[in-house]
Amino acid sequence: MTLLLILIAFLFMLLGTPLFTVFSGLTLFLLFFSHIDSSAMIIEMHRIATTPILVAIPLFTFAGYLLSESKAPRRLIGLTDALLGWLPGGLSIIALITCSAFTALTGATGLTIIALGGILLPALLQGKYPEKFSLGLVINSGTLGLLFPPSLPIIIYAIVSKVQINQLFLAGLLPGILMILLLSGFSVKKAIAAEVPRARFNTSQMFKALREAIWELPLPLVVLGGIYSGYFAVSEAAAITAVYVFLVEVIIYRDIKWRDLPQVMRKSMVLVGGILIILGAALGLTNYLIDEEVPMKLLNLFKSFTDSPYLFLVLLNLFLLGVGCLMDIFSALIVVIPLITPIADAYGIHPVHLGVIFLANLQIGALTPPIGMSLFVASLRFEKPMSTIITASLPFILVLLLVLAIITYVPWFSLALLN
Repeated sequence: MTLLLILIAFLFMLLGTPLFTVFSGLTLFLLFFSHIDSSAMIIEMHRIATTPILVAIPLFTFAGYLLSESKAPRRLIGLTDALLGWLPGGLSIIALITCSAFTALTGATGLTIIALGGILLPALLQGKYPEKFSLGLVINSGTLGLLFPPSLPIIIYAIVSKVQINQLFLAGLLPGILMILLLSGFSVKKAIAAEVPRARFNTSQMFKALREAIWELPLPLVVLGGIYSGYFAVSEAAAITAVYVFLVEVIIYRDIKWRDLPQVMRKSMVLVGGILIILGAALGLTNYLIDEEVPMKLLNLFKSFTDSPYLFLVLLNLFLLGVGCLMDIFSALIVVIPLITPIADAYGIHPVHLGVIFLANLQIGALTPPIGMSLFVASLRFEKPMSTIITASLPFILVLLLVLAIITYVPWFSLALLN
């Protein structure tokens, strides 16, 4: 009965039924046929509402949307162009860094492709980069940044898995930097092979770009420096970030008019509301799965195949890539984490290392053919057929899979900064 209901729910998801109704309906049916009180859903929603770190989600989201609606992306691109444009393949490195920073602040890969794609793709084509390479670069750059703080998926992972968020923020830094470095190396090689012309370093242009972005440059230092120095908690960092971004974009730069603020707030809170509704409904389902010992049954199934943690990690990566391809990242985090964490613990996988593997997989899963969410967003944004989008993305996906293998089997990258 449980398996049948899950298959029916999965069918409804594929047909486009809102996820919170799928999770809520499935949970109520499962609870009805079990010995568990249906008030478990209400208890889980109350637990979420009283989680101190929860307030960070709407505050960081609001700050991210303020940045996306302002001219901050253009200033960031201008600054990185002035600093790195003289390098071979410099504009491709600029795209990677800019998109990573933007995704880390907004927490939404699709939003990065929409907001920055219209700026970066014409710039790359104008800089004589091949069209196929430029398209793939922009699409894959849009998914980077989920491992960098204050990414919303990191916060949600910490809430659901009950791992310390400060540790996750630190653990994602080196793997995220490794992704950017290897993609940068690949991009530079392609740019040299295509004989892309290089711009000359211009000191006056650099100082002009620094002057224009001077108020936005301290933002990462405010967020990360405050958290890791111990001056304020993550929720306080979120409040300070929201206030700082509001002052900079609305009052100092005046990119966002006062009359536009309600619309920006509405957009950001729609995303937050969707996340919280799915979170509450899915955690009710999670409660059922744990009470019915589904993770332990899955563990026994895995154990029947292998006792090797290395083979388990291979199977885990394949499973999570499929999940990231089929589900949006927030739903995947909420539903799958409670199932996987007990199994990974039994195989001796460090919980923080597991979090990095989890997020890296879902990030790549959003690009995985044939139905990765970012591929559809890019197809709509750039008005290209899906076959073109997939073909352009494949070389970059292979590089990301190489990074995933390194992250998975070399825990040092995830755990070094914790020690």
